[in-house]
Amino acid sequence: MMSLITKAHRTDARTRRPPFAATLHSEWLKLTSLPSSFLALGGILAIGLGGSLFLALTLESSGVPSVPSLERTIGDVTIPMVILGQIIAGILGVMSMGAEYSSGAIQSTLLASPKRLRALWAKAIVACGAVTAVALVTVFASWAVTNPVYAEFGLDAPLTSPGVLPALLGAAAYLGLCAVFGVGLGALVRSTTAGAILVFVATLLGPVLTSVLPYSLFSRVLRVMLLGNAGDAMSRVTAEGGPFLDVWGGHISAGAGWLFVSAWAAAALIAGAVALTKRDA
Repeated sequence: MMSLITKAHRTDARTRRPPFAATLHSEWLKLTSLPSSFLALGGILAIGLGGSLFLALTLESSGVPSVPSLERTIGDVTIPMVILGQIIAGILGVMSMGAEYSSGAIQSTLLASPKRLRALWAKAIVACGAVTAVALVTVFASWAVTNPVYAEFGLDAPLTSPGVLPALLGAAAYLGLCAVFGVGLGALVRSTTAGAILVFVATLLGPVLTSVLPYSLFSRVLRVMLLGNAGDAMSRVTAEGGPFLDVWGGHISAGAGWLFVSAWAAAALIAGAVALTKRDA
C-alpha cells in the first residue's frame, strides 16, 4: 500500500505542469545568458542617450527655433531612440524565437512546456519587459541631461507640461511593443534573418516608401497605419483638441498610434501562435 502511494506521488510530480512563473524565469535566463541581448539593450541605451545629447549640444550651431515648441524639444529627446531602437527591439524579439529554431533548442523548450503557447507568451512578456525597462531608463535619462541645455534657450520641456510625460512613456512602450511584434514574427517565419528583414520593412523602410506613393486614399490609409508611423505618433507631443485620425492630412494622434501599434503587435503574436501550434517544431 505504501509503495502504491509513493508511486502515485512520483507520477504526479513527473506529470505536473510547471507553473507559468517557472516558464517566465526560464525565458529570462535564456535572454540574459545571450551576449547579443546585452548588446541590443545596450545599443538602445547608447544610441538613444548619445543621439539626444548630440542634438542638444549642437542646437545653437544648427539653428535655435524662434518660437518655443514642446513638440520640437521632445522630438529631439525621443526620436534618436525610436528610429534605431525600434529596429533593435524588433530584432531582439525575433532572435528570441529564431535562435532557438536555428540551434534546435526549440524542441527542448516545447518538451519542458508542452503547452506551446505558454512558451510564446512567456517569451513575449520577457522581451517586452526587458526592452521597455531599458527604453524607460534611456528616454528619461535623455530628457534629464538635455533639458537644462534647452532651458538656456527657453526651449525646456518640463514633465508637467501638457503631453510631455505621455510622449516619453509612449516612446518606451512603443519599443516594448516592437519586441512583441518581433517575437510573433520569429515564431511565424522561424528565421532570424527573414524576421529581421520584416521588422526593418515594417518600422523604417515602409514609412519611407509610402511617402513617395501617388496621392490616393490607398496610399493615405497605408501611410497612417504603418507600424513606424504609428510608433512615431506615440512618442510625440500632439496638440490638444486635434483630430483622433486624419487620413487625408496624414495626422495620427497619440491615441491612434497606441491603437495601431497594439494591433500590429497583437496580429504578429496571433500569427506566430497559430504557426507554433499548427506546425511541427
